[in-house]
Amino acid sequence: MLRLCLLAAHALRLAGAALLSPGSCAFEDSACGYQWDYAHLPWTLHGEGHYISVDTSYEGEKAVLYSPDLYSEEWTCVRLIYQIATTLETSPDPTRLNLYLRQEGESFDRLLWSAKEPSDSWLIASLDLMNSTKKYKLVLEGEMGQDKSASIAIFEIKITPGYCMECDFEENHLCGFVNRWNPNVNWFVGGGNIRNSQSILPKDHTLNSALGHYMYVDSVYVKHFQEVAQLISPKTTAPMSGCLSFYYQLKQESSIVFTVYLRDVSGFYEEIWKTDTALSTDWALAEVDFNAPYPMEVVFEVAFNSAKGGYVALDDISFSPVYCSNQTGTLFDPANAGCNFEEDLCNFYQDQKDGPGWSRVKVKRNVYRAGDHTTGFGYYLLANTKYTSQPGYIGRLYGPTLPGNLQFCLSFYYALYGFFKMSGTLAVYIFEENHVVQDKIWSVLDSPKGVWTKAEISFKKPMPCKVVFVSLCKSFWDCGLVALDDVSLSLGSCQAADSFLLSPGECTFEKDECVFTQKKRGRGSWHRRRGPTPTSYTGPKGDHTTGVGYYMYIEASDMVYGQRAYLFSRLLRGISGKQCLTFFYHMYGAGTGLLSVYLKKEGDDEEIPLWRRTGEQSISWLRGLIEYESDRNYQIIFEVIRGVSMRSDTAIDDILFQAGPCLEVEEIQFSSGYPDSLNEIEY
Repeated sequence: MLRLCLLAAHALRLAGAALLSPGSCAFEDSACGYQWDYAHLPWTLHGEGHYISVDTSYEGEKAVLYSPDLYSEEWTCVRLIYQIATTLETSPDPTRLNLYLRQEGESFDRLLWSAKEPSDSWLIASLDLMNSTKKYKLVLEGEMGQDKSASIAIFEIKITPGYCMECDFEENHLCGFVNRWNPNVNWFVGGGNIRNSQSILPKDHTLNSALGHYMYVDSVYVKHFQEVAQLISPKTTAPMSGCLSFYYQLKQESSIVFTVYLRDVSGFYEEIWKTDTALSTDWALAEVDFNAPYPMEVVFEVAFNSAKGGYVALDDISFSPVYCSNQTGTLFDPANAGCNFEEDLCNFYQDQKDGPGWSRVKVKRNVYRAGDHTTGFGYYLLANTKYTSQPGYIGRLYGPTLPGNLQFCLSFYYALYGFFKMSGTLAVYIFEENHVVQDKIWSVLDSPKGVWTKAEISFKKPMPCKVVFVSLCKSFWDCGLVALDDVSLSLGSCQAADSFLLSPGECTFEKDECVFTQKKRGRGSWHRRRGPTPTSYTGPKGDHTTGVGYYMYIEASDMVYGQRAYLFSRLLRGISGKQCLTFFYHMYGAGTGLLSVYLKKEGDDEEIPLWRRTGEQSISWLRGLIEYESDRNYQIIFEVIRGVSMRSDTAIDDILFQAGPCLEVEEIQFSSGYPDSLNEIEY
């Protein structure tokens, strides 16, 4: 068994705080109200080393530890000090530590943070929790993976009011701030009445005492020009805007550059503050407007030009949600720059000089033409129709004005129809506010026809700008139809968004089958698949999530008429009040059978039918909405009964459980049978 590196002296210091806030624990002689789930691996409390751990000496897949009930009416910071020890350097199923938020009235836990990196010593994770009126628990889950000699230790959980980037440097773990190691120049802890303490100032700012602590960097170790020391804050985990303030001292004998940057997850630096050339022989207050709509780190950087450059000291970093100019911090709301076109064009518009290049249309539910992406029977935009096309036709759809100097991820769905070559028929441009600069950032290539395909584009412009969708066609006879739907904008790069975690209770089947299981697998079961199903004239051409991802379906040619296949959710927590289940289903094929959804409460033998569709429904993915209640733990079951012929493949995708009633009412559906007149587009 690999022994944990406990660093007992550090653990003792970390446990030194006498009074701990609710939910905090240093694991000195108790678990502070934390309990472990006896259905899984046991946690072991080590009073001498002040930590709690789980290892693979017992057989099991995971261990679960959950806090007592907590409240956070103000912003709070959760600091977790932990260690993962493994012997396997790489593994497809690594040992992992997860932290969840279990909120009152929710059937699913929200994953806040996850780590799998092994370490010889403890590591620190810092997470901002936004204010909420709901009661909650913190849930720690240790997944042991495939390593037979793995262990996970938690040394401290600390919950403090305020924001994780705030720090007075009086704590031993320095609030999660880290030093970017430089062999010559680094930030050090100064002050404190400790033997051999590094100290260049008589007093800190927090306590105005020699006993207080601060951070400093000194040029005495500089060996080369442009030596740089960086002190890096914990990463923000929630959108924040307001005033970032700190106190500093600067003694300058030669050129010193003291700069504060924001650094996003892609490594891009943005300067937000720089000291002037004036000396500061006493603690000086610096204030800077701070805007972190997506995860960022604050980097305090000092650059020296010589070994006689002097020093910089830093203390009492704080944050206020009010801008330094006393204006309330307001973030740009990206929701205003998106549209699903169900009601109108939202904040999009067309230039009348171009003519009506894009038409808002709706396809009646049928088996000949796919409907919209949002629900399957809603509205979307269509270009190059008989009502809009003309020789040299071009259609421009302008979005609202976006602020400059922000990173954006633009996401939308498009579909191509017809037998023509479609390369270049749809492009995305960025117009700067003066409409002089036009930057083409994306253009469609030939892709599968009739499939709603997701596109994602990251961009950042220094000036205010607009997104413009351009559909170009030299003549009506050279181009097929171009469709556009579900445009959305989020802050941050699309690559960073990929690392963000799905909403609790959401399953797209992109990575696995999520919370769903099957009692048996084989020919008569659900299968996870991408692309079209093997049998022609049945099943989807692609998934609903991206068009090129995964979905679950039954292969009718592997089953016999009347055979059933079940997909069971794991046991979900019961809550009082209404809940809403949404999902997308695909029932296309002349012999399509029956798709049903059931609710099974814990302790009951009977299953409660919630929803049912029978027969061929549409060539589109259609959205299903179910409102239900269960105050007991329960399961959701998807059941398919194979139809009369092999052309009865049935698929589901994009399942989402949400607390509260459904905000919409599902359209009334007919079972099957469509006259040719239903193959119409409504304008």
